[in-house]
Amino acid sequence: MTDAQPFTPTELATREWFFCGIGGSGMLPLALILRGIGATVAGSDRSRDQGRTPEKFAWLESLGFQLFAQDGSGISSADQVLIASAAVEETVPEMVRAKALGCARMSRAQLLSALFNAAPQGIAVGGTSGKSTVTGMIGWILTEAGRDPTIMNGAVMKNFVADDAPFASARVGGGGIFVSEVDESDGSIALYNPAVAVLNNVSLDHKSLEELRELFGDFLARSGTAVVNADDAESMALIGRAKAAITFGFGADAQISVELGSISEGPTSISARIADRRSGDVHPLTLQVPGRHNLTNALAALAAADAAGLALEDAVRHLGTFAGLARRFDIVGTSASGVTVIDDFGHNPEKVAATLATLKAHPGRVIAFFQPHGFGPLRQMGHELAEVLATRLGPDDMTILCDPVYFGGTVDRSVGSERIVGMIREHGGKAEHIAARADCADRIVALAQEGDRVVVMGARDDTLSLFARDILHRV
Repeated sequence: MTDAQPFTPTELATREWFFCGIGGSGMLPLALILRGIGATVAGSDRSRDQGRTPEKFAWLESLGFQLFAQDGSGISSADQVLIASAAVEETVPEMVRAKALGCARMSRAQLLSALFNAAPQGIAVGGTSGKSTVTGMIGWILTEAGRDPTIMNGAVMKNFVADDAPFASARVGGGGIFVSEVDESDGSIALYNPAVAVLNNVSLDHKSLEELRELFGDFLARSGTAVVNADDAESMALIGRAKAAITFGFGADAQISVELGSISEGPTSISARIADRRSGDVHPLTLQVPGRHNLTNALAALAAADAAGLALEDAVRHLGTFAGLARRFDIVGTSASGVTVIDDFGHNPEKVAATLATLKAHPGRVIAFFQPHGFGPLRQMGHELAEVLATRLGPDDMTILCDPVYFGGTVDRSVGSERIVGMIREHGGKAEHIAARADCADRIVALAQEGDRVVVMGARDDTLSLFARDILHRV
């Protein structure tokens, strides 16, 4: 098995592709895009073999994807290109079989960057938090404006969900624009050459700040126009690397900003007047998603649309019909007993802080359930996460952690959620560690009272949405 050389656009459409882990949030949209341009795509997934989210895999098969057990049987020709993340062990049967046949191999990021860089105009969204939402917002603005973009997202975009597209994390367009979130956690952001590079923020997640500054600085330097968060000091420290830049934020120095005193927050929406400080024009916006962090995301998307040549007034109008993303402050429902359940992707300190700030902007107790998305990330950012969970919630609120998600592999599992609970308590917060997720649900149901908001947080596990719906049904 060898690393594949870069493919031409024609080769991307004519090769045979096999995805190891085709149901993953980063893999599924890529598979959809490849199939959308005419390629032959097959795959396997450990989740399918374990019986998790069967409706997703049934949908893929209904689209014509051939799915196999993760036993190597899907790798049958040296002409196939194997797509597998760096986290896939060499002992996985597909890896063994592909090596024996001499198949070319690409990582998810290598394939995405090949598709992205082949597009006439690429808009790349980077930063520690907000990437998926900003990508969805830009994609929706451009779609409504008739620019027919291709969109690669790590989350289901509600505006594009239909009966024949229940897992709409990608859109295949013919307009020559490719909008994608790009990942810094594995360093693969270095592979992209964007016409427009959006930098939402720079904060601790998977890498040290020193590494992030280098990656994001290079990202801006490779772009035609950089779109930079003027409210984030780390991001602004890198703006000198850009050839050209547009800034966004709440501050007076931002070019795309919010008129002072115009913000009005509701439980499920937020309104403001968007100010273009270059021209003096002001445009009213009401977002159908709540929270000031989403207003920041909106400013980023509007600035990116501006950089792509769209009139700001039109972009603001189109953004008003953006419906949000699945698992991004996704209100599952409110029970007859008055308990509201929210499904959220929050998994690093900044994302969790934004979710909790949105919840605490309105009255009512919060029961925060958190499933860590791995043992490694928990070690990397455990102190910061514990501080957020302790200080952003009040004395009546409660945090419940189960053990980190683990689907197999050789990761060090010696440091778990009990350590985080201990640190939350040291910071003065209320928290419990309950190892099994099912037992956490029992505890939440027992605690929940009228007026409570239960927020289910975590990443890399599609079954969290089912967990949230189950809690709503039970309360």
